[in-house]
Amino acid sequence: MDVNKMNAWTVFGLGWLGLVVIFTAVWAVQLKTRNAGIVDAVWAWTLGALGPWFALNSTAPIEVRWLIGIMPLVWGLRLGTYLWFRNHGHAEDGRYAQLRKEWGDAQNLRMWSFFQVQVVFSMLIALGLAVASQRTDAPAPVWLWLSVVLWVVSIAGEALADRQLAAFKANPANKGRVCKQGLWKYSRHPNYFFECVHWVAYVPLALGAPWGFLSLIPPAVMAFLLLKMSGIPATEAQAARTRPEYAEYIRTTSAFIPWFPKS
Repeated sequence: MDVNKMNAWTVFGLGWLGLVVIFTAVWAVQLKTRNAGIVDAVWAWTLGALGPWFALNSTAPIEVRWLIGIMPLVWGLRLGTYLWFRNHGHAEDGRYAQLRKEWGDAQNLRMWSFFQVQVVFSMLIALGLAVASQRTDAPAPVWLWLSVVLWVVSIAGEALADRQLAAFKANPANKGRVCKQGLWKYSRHPNYFFECVHWVAYVPLALGAPWGFLSLIPPAVMAFLLLKMSGIPATEAQAARTRPEYAEYIRTTSAFIPWFPKS
């Protein structure tokens, strides 16, 4: 194995180790607070911080390094801060409370394992950044611009969806009701849709690079997580338990890709 590849693996491995340590610390904190919801914000912050980490240890041209350093960081700071203020001072998210109930006496060890699984998925999602950081030539300008456009659309769309939902929940008259306003009229999870678009934004930066096809893994992994695991299934199970009108919302509204609602 040549020196560059050894360095690339070392950078990736150290990033992984850093997340293991951080998530273990967060797990220790939730042992005392009994609120695992803090991991949501930490997940976004740490995943975003992998961008600058890869950029600082990159062989790529300067324009690629700037993009992989800044774009994930801005994404992570925005989403992590939003999740922190959404969860801080409130009871534990119903998803985690349900897991504690299901795990019973084994909940502490199972929660640590659950946090470490999130680390594994974080590193899979960061593959696009890692691959782009190890290229030695620049993508064509059209691919650089496409990356920026997709990133802007994803950040704006996700931030708008989060703001619309927060405004809806802030109105006491909406307690127990389902948000069907703004983007939420066209998708039950517009924030998740734009989240996937965000990870597509790094594919153009890896085009033509050695192992560039690995950049397709992050959006696929994110879509799998949101559609099949901890995203839509857990969120909708909780919503169905607490909001009687959610069944009708499911019937009429696209689960993921924004589209016109059924009559």
